[in-house]
Amino acid sequence: MIPGSATINPAEAAFFGKLAAEWWDPKGSSAMLHRLNPARLHYLRARIDAAWHLDPRERRPLAGRTALDVGCGAGLLSEPLARLGAEVTGIDAAPENIAAARVHAEGQGLPIDYRAGGIESLGGERFDLVVSMEVIEHVSDPAAFIAGLVGALAEDGLLILSTPNRTPLSKLALITIGEGFGMVPKGTHDHAKFLTPDELGALVKQAGLDVIDTTGLSFDPRTGFTLSSNLALDYFLTARRG
Repeated sequence: MIPGSATINPAEAAFFGKLAAEWWDPKGSSAMLHRLNPARLHYLRARIDAAWHLDPRERRPLAGRTALDVGCGAGLLSEPLARLGAEVTGIDAAPENIAAARVHAEGQGLPIDYRAGGIESLGGERFDLVVSMEVIEHVSDPAAFIAGLVGALAEDGLLILSTPNRTPLSKLALITIGEGFGMVPKGTHDHAKFLTPDELGALVKQAGLDVIDTTGLSFDPRTGFTLSSNLALDYFLTARRG
């Protein structure tokens, strides 16, 4: 475990670190994340536009703002955030992922500040936008993790999370089918660690934020991942200070 990173689960960090070399291969072990990214970005753009009253036609809506991507992997979300104009910091528990992220960002000419470590390693830095996608189900202490995310949020900041719901559908889709048929690496998910929207919302409220939006993520083999009112599979949650 990285010193000072109580929320990091060493086994989870090691598991995802072994996948570092394939993060940017759209047909590799991270293929599902590549398919998921457009829906993530669609949701993120809608929420930042609404919260900060931005012009949806603006190509760099995050110009002049800072963004923190927690559990950034090799940068699949960090890079689009940088292209949207943000000054991006990405942190991840696996040093191998950070190494891959730095190499890829350099090749794209994107000045992203990548760091290996947990949320506790930030030392009081604050960010306008804090995102953590499909990460909380892998940490050792979800409440401490949420508290750390909120602690990294600027006063008028926006917190955006996504995670699988703990339902029979998520177990069937993500583990029985997803892992069973090799669409995601076996061992990626532990259904018992999934959080329901009510559970995650309670942790966010306990940390001092108000939940302002919860939107589902659905999957259709014909159209891929889409935003939905159905929260049964996976969902996004946006919160900010009241």
